[in-house]
Amino acid sequence: MASDKIDGFTLEQRHGKARVRLGRVWRSQSGRHIFVEWTVSISLLSNCLAAYVRDDNSDIVATDSMKNTVYAKAKECAQQLSMEEFAIKLAKHFTSFYQQVTTAIVTVEEKPWERAYIDGQPHDHGFKRGSETHTTEVIVEKSGALQVTSGIQGLALLKTTQAGFEGFIRDKYTALADTRERIVATEVTASWRYPFESLSGIPLQPLYFTEKYLDVKKVLAETFFGPPRGGVYSPSVQSTLYQMAKNVLNRFPDISSIQLKMPNLHFLPVNISSKDNPAIVKFDDDVYLPTSEPHGSIEATVSRIRAKI
Repeated sequence: MASDKIDGFTLEQRHGKARVRLGRVWRSQSGRHIFVEWTVSISLLSNCLAAYVRDDNSDIVATDSMKNTVYAKAKECAQQLSMEEFAIKLAKHFTSFYQQVTTAIVTVEEKPWERAYIDGQPHDHGFKRGSETHTTEVIVEKSGALQVTSGIQGLALLKTTQAGFEGFIRDKYTALADTRERIVATEVTASWRYPFESLSGIPLQPLYFTEKYLDVKKVLAETFFGPPRGGVYSPSVQSTLYQMAKNVLNRFPDISSIQLKMPNLHFLPVNISSKDNPAIVKFDDDVYLPTSEPHGSIEATVSRIRAKI
């Protein structure tokens, strides 16, 4: 936040426009359309102290102007671009166009519209909603300093075997039994940081960030599941989380760190009995009660160790 000292106090402030919804279509001469739906939020750090202490709004960028800028800049983008590129374009505009703005923070969420297929053929202009949400946060300073973080929300993964949990601390509150056979399910929230520190360091490759997002999502899922035949054993969500993070960093040298949040969504064995019938339902690794609450909460951040100079 922008910080000022006034009247013996420290004032930290920012202002912006939240959840500006945007749909954009790019139409090719071949008849193939590309469609994205983004929700854009903008936060500006600016020198507008007078608005707080002297009732003077002359240094405030109106949030309505921010909203209109989103649509104007989207119109300027004649060619398809990633939402990270769009966020950088917006943030760069706010820090260069307005003298008062020192830093712009732009976040974007992308609804997962996917091209529809009819009889195995991709439709030219038909789309269906997927599940995961692509996210980004871009911070641009007036000096040109840059931070780009991308991510994914709602990546639902489940496997019906090759998972267990045993050898954990036991005390008078422990009721959970050791097991080497259970369903493991989660809904992954991931965010990864790129190493680019200035606007000049951004790769020129078209749709670089979009391709990286798809590649990271693929590595996360492949690590969770393991090979198609037999899979891979998961001794804990913690172990699987670390392998997923490590594989992303090993595969992509242009990612400097990754944070994963992986709730353990429980599928409870179902055993039903009565006084007259002790085995109405006898669990045999087959019938489960899916639950979402309460759930285990596991998260970690894995970063590259910077070499000392």
